[in-house]
Amino acid sequence: MRKSNNFTTINPETPVSKLAVLMYHDVSTVTSEALTISVEKLEEQFAWLVEKGYKSYHCKELMELQKLPAKKNILITFDDGYVSQMELAVPLLEKYNLKATFFVPLNYLGKTDQWNTSALSIMTSEDLLSLNPQTIELAFHSYYHKKYNELTEVEIEADTQLCFNTVSEKKLPFSAAVAYPYGKYPRETSEKKKFFQQLKKQQFHFGFRIGNRLNDFPFKNPFEIQRIDVKGEFSLSKFKRKVKFGKIF
Repeated sequence: MRKSNNFTTINPETPVSKLAVLMYHDVSTVTSEALTISVEKLEEQFAWLVEKGYKSYHCKELMELQKLPAKKNILITFDDGYVSQMELAVPLLEKYNLKATFFVPLNYLGKTDQWNTSALSIMTSEDLLSLNPQTIELAFHSYYHKKYNELTEVEIEADTQLCFNTVSEKKLPFSAAVAYPYGKYPRETSEKKKFFQQLKKQQFHFGFRIGNRLNDFPFKNPFEIQRIDVKGEFSLSKFKRKVKFGKIF
């Protein structure tokens, strides 16, 4: 690997692997639609990943790798820090020996999803600290859960500083990765460049959007990593196609 002025560039001789990044939200014992997935479907998906030999990672592990050691690779992510993830997803991850990254909006610890329904409970800092770091990695999902493309550079800086202050105060072991709320970030060329430079200055290594495509690894641009939005209504066959091919289907 070699460095450019702004981003990591790929050595042409470095082998390129495919990496699917899955994005989940709420988990339920009853509902399975939109951003909520049932425990039954989640277990079905995890069991298939293990059966097919997918190797799961944490972001911090990928930051240290120049190539992926396995043929089939997966990064499992959950957004928003819901209590349901701790209660329902974590036991399944442990059962199937899979790793996952929880992206948490830090203003809402111990509260509810006030940017959305205000009905879903968010984990407390004590909950986050209780999670086994061998299974669950913690990472950033902004402070106020606002769209970065609607904020000024100064507002983004302030939001991020609040994140860093909270993590430091509560001694939370967060990795240097951020998932953009709603997958939104500046898209106009000059503004996007400034945004990515700002993330790099703040010592972030990875930034996650949506996009629903598979990623080449090493990442061509570590601040535009695409995630597959796993919907609760997906059949297992559709989930399989998404993992294998991304947005083609």
